[in-house]
Amino acid sequence: MRRGLATAALLLAPLLAADALAQPAAAAPRIGLVLGGGGARGAAHIGVLEELERLRVPVHCVAGTSMGALVAGAWVSGRSPAEMREALRAADWNEMFLDGAGDAELDLRARRLRQRFLPGSETGIVDGGAVSPPALVQGQRIKFFLNALVRAETGEPLIEQLPIPLSIIATDIGTGERVVMRDGPLTEAMRASMAVPGLLAPFTWRGRKLVDGGLVDNLPVRELRERCGAEVVIAVNVGSPPLPADSIAGVLSITAQMVALLTEQNVGASLSQLTPRDVLVRPELGDITAADFARHAEAADRGRAAMRAHEPALAALAVDERAWAAWRRGARVAERDVPRVDGIEVLGLQRVAPELLLRHVRQRAGAPLDAATLATDLERAYGDGHYERLDYTVLRERTPEGDRTVLRLLPAEKAWGPDYLRLGLQLQSTLNQGSRYQLRAALQRTWLNPLGAELLLAAELGDATGVQAEFVQPLDPAQRWFADALVEYRRERSDYFFVEQRIAEYRSARSRLELGLGVNFMRLGQLRAAGWAGESTRSLETGIDLFAELPEPRLGGWVLAVDLDRLDRLYFPRSGWALQAQWRADERSGWRRVHAEGRAAAPWGDWVLGGRASWTAATHGTLPLSEAPRLGGFLNLTGFAAGQLIGDHVAYGHVRAERIIGRLPLGLRGDMRLGLALEAGRVGEPYTRQKREGLLRGAALYLGGETPLGSVYVGLGRASGGAYNAYLFLGTP
Repeated sequence: MRRGLATAALLLAPLLAADALAQPAAAAPRIGLVLGGGGARGAAHIGVLEELERLRVPVHCVAGTSMGALVAGAWVSGRSPAEMREALRAADWNEMFLDGAGDAELDLRARRLRQRFLPGSETGIVDGGAVSPPALVQGQRIKFFLNALVRAETGEPLIEQLPIPLSIIATDIGTGERVVMRDGPLTEAMRASMAVPGLLAPFTWRGRKLVDGGLVDNLPVRELRERCGAEVVIAVNVGSPPLPADSIAGVLSITAQMVALLTEQNVGASLSQLTPRDVLVRPELGDITAADFARHAEAADRGRAAMRAHEPALAALAVDERAWAAWRRGARVAERDVPRVDGIEVLGLQRVAPELLLRHVRQRAGAPLDAATLATDLERAYGDGHYERLDYTVLRERTPEGDRTVLRLLPAEKAWGPDYLRLGLQLQSTLNQGSRYQLRAALQRTWLNPLGAELLLAAELGDATGVQAEFVQPLDPAQRWFADALVEYRRERSDYFFVEQRIAEYRSARSRLELGLGVNFMRLGQLRAAGWAGESTRSLETGIDLFAELPEPRLGGWVLAVDLDRLDRLYFPRSGWALQAQWRADERSGWRRVHAEGRAAAPWGDWVLGGRASWTAATHGTLPLSEAPRLGGFLNLTGFAAGQLIGDHVAYGHVRAERIIGRLPLGLRGDMRLGLALEAGRVGEPYTRQKREGLLRGAALYLGGETPLGSVYVGLGRASGGAYNAYLFLGTP
């Protein structure tokens, strides 16, 4: 009998030992960790995790909201606090809350459209009604950041398969209900929980539109009691206190205050559920705001300091080295290799041709998945303007030929497309020419046929009035080749000067028809050739008719143009270059006109160095007044009025230095600068007499930048001969 008991004990010993490694001591309590929301303040959670690991405190379930969901999801999926610190350090937080890969990566047509019409004015026309985008940011880059953080390129982690039970909290924006996500794709749950209303678009999850969980449960203590019966809860509250009333100004601060007020109410209810056994951690985050992502390292250090203040209580929850090693083994997530892609699929498109998306994708079947390059490519594709969001997933499929890895691209077309209303605004005042205004509106219809034909109907009202219709027909699914047609009529006021004095004002009218063919160089520009015809007329409004003897005949001929643009901003670039060149010929009058222009910018710390050079000339015949090149205006010999100097050929160049003195808040691209430009120009065979001939020099001092309303600047210029001018401008060129 004793021998049998001994034998049984020997057989059971390994099983009992394994169970002891997998479970803490029987007397140890079940510990739940709650990571609350707080935007950038949530980086303090990284320091909290560092201290939990140092003290050997095992955690049996985790719940997170908003930024707490990001840190909790990354940690439970196997990312260490050190890896999270590095991921936050490497991220470009000035660009994170922007969609797409930046202006330099845009297709040229999309870029010119954004320059001409305010990007934020895009309004969809659906079933005869106007539909606006759901938020300032769609969250494209944030989702890719989450993908990289949890290594989704090796396979999307599923919440229900994680080694530690995880709950992520979000809010149903339609019903106001608290939504707890305990299963499904991890990155989708993290993205949904972070969607601050108004700033970040809601995330559609199982038919529900979800936003920031902080609105209903920013510190989800109750969830851990219900989910895993947590006996001790370590709750980390990093929420932002409400702003003082006198500091609330603008949409972003109002949104932040709304979230803070709602958060404070539900956090109070959560705090009432804590018991004396629980540990409440409140890091001293001081003036670190929810938008201060650049201060993530400081927030993490403050989280660590807050945990050390609770070290006696936490030490009572710690386990010995053996039990800690067993817990670590149970919480470990197996590292997976980056897969080789056997096939690429595109799912979810209704209007857009898959080839248009795939033209951006450099990933090839048979090669290992390059997640960083894929994210960049999809951000570029997003810039085409057809998608609400773009994502990907990696799947393993079983086929009769064997297992294969499929990269599945998941585009979602804009719910407010494919027809859009766009608006533009221009307000300007100058010392020499007074005030002017321009209102611009357009109806853009896209995807008129399977190849993506587009019609733009535009109208202008103000100092210039006109209408325009432009039709673009791609000739292949990837839209590399295209044909286009343009019809335009425009009337505007023009001032003319004689020896620096404005002595005449004309009202000119111009009609134009162009039929062209072209080729797009993706992310670089385009080459286009066209036949054209037009007519210009002018009538004297006031002053002396300087050009009574200069006719304006009917025109027609050919144009060849190349337009390359790699500047990273629409109006005030920080880096990149651009080159435009055009040859225009009039077969009726026999003149030829050549124009070439180059621009460049480069960052240097908090400075931007830039320059521009242009040359326009008649290579044959005499140019009519409507085609004659001009100088004058902001950064075009700033001391002279716009278009003041007219000649048969002109040359211009400037170099400038701009000091960045401020940046726009999260979700907005642009900065404010103080700049100085040194200019030079020459007018050959001037059409009117100038006070000074030959090389003209000048300088400009200005304050300006790029804003959601376009470019804005205040400038003062002085040029040769004592000419000077002052400028105030807001809007689109």
